[in-house]
Amino acid sequence: MSTTTPSLSRPAAIKPPRNEAKRAAVAAFLGGMLEYYDFFIYASASALVFGVVFFPENGAAGTFMSLATFGVAYVARPFGAIVLGHFGDKIGRKNVLVFSLMLMGGATFLIGCLPSYDSIGIWAPILLVVLRLLQGLSAGGETAGASSLTIEHAPAKKRAFYGSWTMNGIAAGIILASLTFIPVAAMPDEQLYSWGWRIPFWASIIVLVVAYLVRRTLAEPEIFEETKEKDDTAKIPLFELFRYHWVSVIRLALCALFTVVNSIVSVFALNYATGSVGIEKPFMLTVAIGANVVAILFQTLGGVWADLFGRKPVFIIGTLGCSVTIFFYFQAISSGNHVLIVLMSLLMTGLFYSLANGIYPAFFSEMFSVKVRYSGMAVGLQIGLIVAGFSPAIASLLVGEDTTNWLPVAIFVSVVCAISAIAAMTAKETFNLPLNALGLRKGETLPVEQSVVDAAKDKAPAPASVR
Repeated sequence: MSTTTPSLSRPAAIKPPRNEAKRAAVAAFLGGMLEYYDFFIYASASALVFGVVFFPENGAAGTFMSLATFGVAYVARPFGAIVLGHFGDKIGRKNVLVFSLMLMGGATFLIGCLPSYDSIGIWAPILLVVLRLLQGLSAGGETAGASSLTIEHAPAKKRAFYGSWTMNGIAAGIILASLTFIPVAAMPDEQLYSWGWRIPFWASIIVLVVAYLVRRTLAEPEIFEETKEKDDTAKIPLFELFRYHWVSVIRLALCALFTVVNSIVSVFALNYATGSVGIEKPFMLTVAIGANVVAILFQTLGGVWADLFGRKPVFIIGTLGCSVTIFFYFQAISSGNHVLIVLMSLLMTGLFYSLANGIYPAFFSEMFSVKVRYSGMAVGLQIGLIVAGFSPAIASLLVGEDTTNWLPVAIFVSVVCAISAIAAMTAKETFNLPLNALGLRKGETLPVEQSVVDAAKDKAPAPASVR
């Protein structure tokens, strides 16, 4: 890797980059919105509807199989991470992200078109699983790609802030999905199970079109373009990733375990509250809306704080906060006290989970160099998310026949959040490093050109070494 100091006669090195940061953040926001709109309507449907529509002859086992289909996508996600990560690091972030967007939106729309078990028998759940797998392949590269592209476009001192808009899109997707599902969940059972549940899936096409129109106009980040022009991209990103960065992959996977909180709240806790405790479905969906409105605020603030004080302290406070408050959240649900449920949801999901969630696009992607950033974040994240995907089914097994026994589930969530915090403690702090210094192997040096690009992004003078 070159370490030659550029002269002032090279205008390309000191030309301020195109201002793509805001557009990249908007595109990441809309992509995250689509992904988690799809995620949450599937989570809601698997908890409230699919056990009847696709597994009607299995009783309690049908509920378990319905929850298990939610986790099937998380098996496909690592394969999506490998494939999409490879092409994202070889040919560019933008085109791969457009492809993943179309795959997710198309699969979601088709789920809404599926016939029921009563109509076509065993083929109904088989087709459901196939489309869920396609959703998983798409999701395997969406967040990692959007995060990589956004932080590579962002000003050096605001990478976490701009990265947080990927997760704000996810919160907006959950809000939108909840608003869509509330009137659907309130329908009489006959209408709900026949055609009502399909409406949110069909409506995803609107978000898809808007997100596509924004994303297709984005430019590739300059740091990636320069790497590609120098023919310095990894020949096989996955091989380079596991040869030189395998410790970072394991660390990221362990850090990502905190996302179990979201899956448990979105699926298991919803099913527990409405099925075992008897709390109204629209109320629980409304609580999710309120928590995610607050989440947008604290995810953004978390990004600002991470740019000021570092990624690690913000992430660790968030994960340890979830590790403690999960017990109070389930206790509130079991009490049936609506006020307590709202307060605990705002505290756990709106505050603590949001702090960790809002900064992980920057924290995780900054563990890797530009040559393997997409692959590294995608693969590490999806390995950790396998546990999150199957956590509702794991929770169902933990409670067994006693569906009121939430304590084993809370302990499970608490332990994995503590593991996330411990893994984060071992990471290198990256908030004060320039973009090209991220993920460097021992012996590699920082090209001076990137210092100039970062300075231009921050509207600051170039460092003295290149004047």
